Amino acid sequence: MQKYVIALYIRLSLEDYKYDSMSIENQHLVLNEFVSSMLESTDAEVLEFIDNGYSGTNFERPKVQELIELVRANQIDCIIVKDFSRFGRNSIETGYFIERVFPLFHTRFISINDDFDSDQHKGDTGGMDVAFKYLISEYYSRDMSMKTKSAKYAKMQRGEYQSKICPYGYRKSADGRMEPNPETAVVVQLIFQLAATGIGAAAITRELFKRGIPTPGEYKAAHGQQYHDVSRSRGRWSSSTVLRILEDERYIGSYVIGRRAVIEVGGTRSRMKDRDKWFIIPDHHPAIIEKELFEKVQAVQRRFSLPARKARAYPLKGKVYCGCCDHALSRIAQKKPFYMCRHSTADANSRCHTIRADAAGLEEAVLITLKKQLEILLPAHEDGTLHLDATAAKCSEYEKQLEDLRDQKQALFERYLLGQIELDAYKSEKAVYDAEIRKVKNAYAAVTAQAKLKREEQVRQSNRQEIVHSIAEADVLTSELTDLLIEKVYVFPDNRIEIVYKVHDLFE
Repeated sequence: MQKYVIALYIRLSLEDYKYDSMSIENQHLVLNEFVSSMLESTDAEVLEFIDNGYSGTNFERPKVQELIELVRANQIDCIIVKDFSRFGRNSIETGYFIERVFPLFHTRFISINDDFDSDQHKGDTGGMDVAFKYLISEYYSRDMSMKTKSAKYAKMQRGEYQSKICPYGYRKSADGRMEPNPETAVVVQLIFQLAATGIGAAAITRELFKRGIPTPGEYKAAHGQQYHDVSRSRGRWSSSTVLRILEDERYIGSYVIGRRAVIEVGGTRSRMKDRDKWFIIPDHHPAIIEKELFEKVQAVQRRFSLPARKARAYPLKGKVYCGCCDHALSRIAQKKPFYMCRHSTADANSRCHTIRADAAGLEEAVLITLKKQLEILLPAHEDGTLHLDATAAKCSEYEKQLEDLRDQKQALFERYLLGQIELDAYKSEKAVYDAEIRKVKNAYAAVTAQAKLKREEQVRQSNRQEIVHSIAEADVLTSELTDLLIEKVYVFPDNRIEIVYKVHDLFE
């Protein structure tokens, strides 16, 4: 017999840390006490899903996503939360899951503090009180967001607010303010001094590599602040990093904050604000670069602005990568365009330093490879369709059975209302009809699921044939083909290429 699976969902946002009643320990205690009082808890499997430090205004949370996937796989029988706000503070999304998704997969939902149990509200949404609780949770979240934002902006205007992360060249002092980092401030000064002589960012990266100076990411990783993977850097600075440093006003002692605004409450997407809406605080912290040197560098560094420039389109755009270091290759637009690894320009000893792949030759090689794969594929896969007539007939048969059973159940109820049968007899016969209806429903669900799988397989086969014909008829490589089929093309120093396909099962 399949075990009854109970999922306990716990969420704690950064704001909730202020309240003991919201703590993970408290939620854990409340949920487990409730589970122990449930009749279904005997021999039940209890799973815990904890999102620590995530906002409830959206569902971009790892554990709630894992829980929802298990629900869709019909592996969860019951979800229990301390209150609605723990599951979510967005009224529309929370209501959608509780009122649509969970009933569809026969998943019971219980909110302890709200005295809500979906098993007691079958056929309705729980009434106006539940709807108001959704809205109150959402209003609370928006109100808290506005208050937090207002307090932060007030601190910005007073020059008190500071980011937790210092820019390269600085560190946090004992009082929490920014101070020059002796180890990295000299590197920032070197970059500005080199730029002041008129050399470009690419030449500066080569000089930094020559001197063996770690990149900002490598330096932070070496000091326990690994925010991203730096294994591919190998001491090679990027021109974009150098340009960002050269344009950063924080190095002259001005603190610049509020440059970006979050698009929606609880979201992670943001947009750049106009400069007149930034908070720029002069003489906020000790400067690393003199203002005169900073201004000189801004004047010396060349800036190209090509607003009317037409974007170049070519079949392998954004898909060609170095087979040695896994960095994207740059397409050099000359009379005869070619690809090269800019990441290795500073390191003459790297394997990919000499990579020069002719763009036209690479496109031809990719198309030939696709056609060769097609020659292998064509004999192995015959064109054919799946027959859905049998499953369609079964579906119609089960639909007819369900209709007949419901009519018989309705007739039984009418007989009871007319006093033709006693209550006990009515309940007994009704239980038989209910059991039969459940049995037919389950069989109908299995057949419709099978029919859906067959339809999906038919669509997949049809798409496969379209792709095969597109490759067969192509004379040149096109963007449509590469966007459809290719994830990456790796180029190696010996002119060997490897293709990573998007459609994994096409050539299997």
